[in-house]
Amino acid sequence: MSTVKLTVNGKAVAVDVEDRTLLVQLLRDHLNLTGTHVGCDTSQCGACVVHMDGKAVKSCTMLAGQADGANITTIEGIAKGDELHPMQAAFRDNHGLQCGYCTPGMIMSAIDIVHRHGGQLDETTVRQELEGNICRCTGYHNIVKAVLDAAGRMKVSQAAE
Repeated sequence: MSTVKLTVNGKAVAVDVEDRTLLVQLLRDHLNLTGTHVGCDTSQCGACVVHMDGKAVKSCTMLAGQADGANITTIEGIAKGDELHPMQAAFRDNHGLQCGYCTPGMIMSAIDIVHRHGGQLDETTVRQELEGNICRCTGYHNIVKAVLDAAGRMKVSQAAE
């Protein structure tokens, strides 16, 4: 057993876990943050994406101990109260989801994409960047539309801050 100390969605936590515990298990099973999903356990589907120190990581293949001291943001931590994050709002407005299983990981990946590429996003770049996220319901068309829409919204919200 080890104690993993980290900040999750702005709150400091310390959790005693077995050394083999994955970050996704810590989040879901110990902190009850079930928005982070487990889809494949092999790092291929992207349903488990969270942000660690501001960068997207696949939490199903990362040991919880590797996140010791880190700042973790999950899908539950991106909205500001009742106000959706611009990416969440864009997914809603552009119908970028169907069953919703992949949506949390897709949104977390998409936020990272916008942060890394800024205003230099186009459809081809978004499609290439989302290759590590699998959606079995949609044809990705509305997901790509949502990411491009959110990129503009995120620029506006950053300028307002």
